[in-house]
Amino acid sequence: MRIVRETGKPIAQVARDLGIHEGTLGNWIARDRAGRGEGEGLTRDERAELAQLRREVAELRMERDVLKRGVVFWVKEATR
Repeated sequence: MRIVRETGKPIAQVARDLGIHEGTLGNWIARDRAGRGEGEGLTRDERAELAQLRREVAELRMERDVLKRGVVFWVKEATR
């Protein structure tokens, strides 16, 4: 991966020089770029943050729903 990054040589040429399959090196390069935030998609840190935020949103929604039910109960009791 470093050879492709630093020299700018095509993946196919570097793969031939190293004696590995071009697709394999291409996959490695894509993962490396994604991990560095250079390519499309999310980095590892961004995926972790997204998962944390989704957990927080789920928790906040549950809390909101509990509060809504409490208000409905309180209104029903107050109108009796």
